[in-house]
Amino acid sequence: MAVQKGKDLLLKLDDGAGAFVSVVGLRARQISFNAEAVDVTHAESAGRWRELLAGAAVRRAAVSGSGVFRDEAADALVRQVLFDDAIRSWQIVIPSFGIVQGPFHIANLDYRGDHAGEVTFDLALESAGALTFTAL
Repeated sequence: MAVQKGKDLLLKLDDGAGAFVSVVGLRARQISFNAEAVDVTHAESAGRWRELLAGAAVRRAAVSGSGVFRDEAADALVRQVLFDDAIRSWQIVIPSFGIVQGPFHIANLDYRGDHAGEVTFDLALESAGALTFTAL
């Protein structure tokens, strides 16, 4: 994978009509994939070494970012999803790598503004079901 511009990582939300729309102008962003191991160590484990159960990890993805909303409609859409406590389908487009898509829950939405600047936000999403990956 060639070096990519950070600004090309996109975050899109299902608008409720089946179309994915870019909702935010992220200035900083991150996606993390995790697999929480299942520990099955017991009194007779060889040498008292920890044993893990293969194929049983609890997988999750977390997305975070900060920036400015693309427009008022995008801000309203994200805010409504948060206030409805809805699980919606999101797409995370990682340039020259692929698209991660699936249900996410908005875990955090913060707004802030400096006296001489624009209103910005911090957004955190947590996966809420199975995700798919499509290579680009």
